[in-house]
Amino acid sequence: MLRYLTAGESHGRCLMAILEGMPAGLKVDEEIINRDLRRRQTAFGRGPRMAMEYDTVQVLSGLRKGATIGSPIALMIENKDASIDSLPVITSPRPGHADLAGVIKYDSNDIRDILERASARETAIRVALGGVCKILLDEFDIEILSHVVELGGIKADIKGLSYKEIKSKVLKSPLNCANKQAEKAMVKKIESASKNGNTLGGICEIIAVGIPIGLGSYVHSDRRLDARIAGTLMSIQAIKGVEIGLGFKAAALLGSKVHDEIVFDKRKGFSRRTNAAGGLEGGVTNGQPLVVRIAMKPIATLGKPLASVDIKTKRKLKAQVERHDICAVAAAGIVGEAVLAFELANAMREKFGGDSLSEMKRNYAGYIKQVRSF
Repeated sequence: MLRYLTAGESHGRCLMAILEGMPAGLKVDEEIINRDLRRRQTAFGRGPRMAMEYDTVQVLSGLRKGATIGSPIALMIENKDASIDSLPVITSPRPGHADLAGVIKYDSNDIRDILERASARETAIRVALGGVCKILLDEFDIEILSHVVELGGIKADIKGLSYKEIKSKVLKSPLNCANKQAEKAMVKKIESASKNGNTLGGICEIIAVGIPIGLGSYVHSDRRLDARIAGTLMSIQAIKGVEIGLGFKAAALLGSKVHDEIVFDKRKGFSRRTNAAGGLEGGVTNGQPLVVRIAMKPIATLGKPLASVDIKTKRKLKAQVERHDICAVAAAGIVGEAVLAFELANAMREKFGGDSLSEMKRNYAGYIKQVRSF
């Protein structure tokens, strides 16, 4: 029901996207999207590019008087640093980046051709796309939030915190972290890595609340929502792992410690005592909060570069040093929110259809009535 395509390079004129499948009648406030773009840019550990760019979205088509009209939505973010044609040739690939595989695949003698599109700069326009999807989800009281649970091996203890408590703490944190003590240690670790010419990775948790039972399907593999969520999160640059609910921890536990017992209340209907499944069973949402985590590797560009080989001369040398982040884990969480928002919005469109928002809401209301009376 929903699909998108992005275009643009790191130092090109702009980043662009076309989003198709939004219902008519959805009010789209650019400032709501811009707030997430600022969240992506301002986390502690970001590089000098973030101080140069001030990302704002322009909605070029698909709206009339601030509301969708059913046609494709075109989005644009201009790059202030649009120097792509004057940048020097690069011949020393970075370990951990797409540089070497890319030049071999596309038969290029300049790594610049590869890194311009492989760069995580592309995630800015995906955050904008996700912003539109969040606006749709908000119409159904579905909310998404990310927070850093581990950075450079430092873990944030969030046991016992509710979603509202996590949200309150995260929005005040320069690292998107709900544990103040852990945040302080993380900041020190980032500062140390920066001084030593190194980079850091970590883990973000993304939580979505308000999701109805029944999104996704177990009928076909490509309709399983857990598979689609895992795939879209793995598409984010530098993400090396995804887990839902208990994830890998479940492999070491007995079944009685993993599966969520079912309870019934006349007023609330069916629910679970726990949420080890992370809100998904059999590829279908079960009404519990959706909880996923993404593992981000350290940024591939190092201030003290690793050994490499010149692609032209084949001589040993150090890898290229580009302008880079020290740590972008918090930013990765914001991007994770965006791509998850797209998949949830897509699942909602598949489930409830409708050419207009009002029609989609009628279908949704009828289904919720059915669920409550089951």
